[in-house]
Amino acid sequence: MTSRSMLGVTLPAKPFDPTFKVLVESCPDDWTAFAGQPRAPTEVIDADIATISGAADKVLRVREPSPYLLHLEFVSGHDASRLPGKLQLRNLLLEDRHDLPVRSVAVLLRPEADSPALTGLRIRAFPEEEPYHRFHYRVIRVWQLPAEQLLTGGLGTLPLVPLSAVTETELPGIIERMEERLSGRRLQRRAESIWAATYILLGLRYRQELAGQLLRKVRSMKESVTYQAILEEGVAQGIAQGVAQGQSKGALAEARKLLLLQGSERFGRPDARTAARLESIADLRQLEELAVQVMKAESWQELLSAPARRRRRRQSP
Repeated sequence: MTSRSMLGVTLPAKPFDPTFKVLVESCPDDWTAFAGQPRAPTEVIDADIATISGAADKVLRVREPSPYLLHLEFVSGHDASRLPGKLQLRNLLLEDRHDLPVRSVAVLLRPEADSPALTGLRIRAFPEEEPYHRFHYRVIRVWQLPAEQLLTGGLGTLPLVPLSAVTETELPGIIERMEERLSGRRLQRRAESIWAATYILLGLRYRQELAGQLLRKVRSMKESVTYQAILEEGVAQGIAQGVAQGQSKGALAEARKLLLLQGSERFGRPDARTAARLESIADLRQLEELAVQVMKAESWQELLSAPARRRRRRQSP
């Protein structure tokens, strides 16, 4: 996602957005349970809410008897002290747009994203007067979650397990448990996306070399020629540098890597012409859309031609 403006302040791009876009859109019900709410039929809706606020990370419509919106913000950076105000603004704009109550949840992915300001309550008041605003939100600190909770939870949240309350020495056993959970032909296609996301998210907490060593032992990743190519070409190192520098090119590299990994497992390694076309895509939204659509296409050609067809339909009178 490119930098976006909020009330005149430019916010940096978040290079892990494409990963969570795929995870949430593939298993939306899992994120309702992750947020501590009863499971219910859930669908992803448009997160764009207003020019001044850009877009929320992900917004889900939960179809309970009393329907509501679940607003998720994934945080890995260092600007968490400003997060309560952004959550409140987006909460209000979402409620105004959809006329539904909104639950806002901040998902902190690592301790560096934490702040004393994230108390779950934002109070606004004049001195010596009763508060005129109380905004409640939930904060989930992933590194404090028991690994067992995520290991036995939904598949959509499984890639968060290595970021939970585990030590580096426990990681090999954790990866083995994840592999057991994803074994079987029935889950083969979904497993490919989950392992790709796991590999990317491991970089939030661990050395990229360790992530590569851990997942080389996973059968489905070990047999993936695309995964091996990614490691050999050092793409992961480039992504890590992009995260550290807060640059949008890191987001593009991550989204392109995820698309390459998913598409190659489904269609085979792209030929030189297709690879060049993938490399030429500099639109993050387009890469995200392709990553979501990859399981619905039958070939690289069909996948890469689909966005153009959709654009033409939108332009038709």
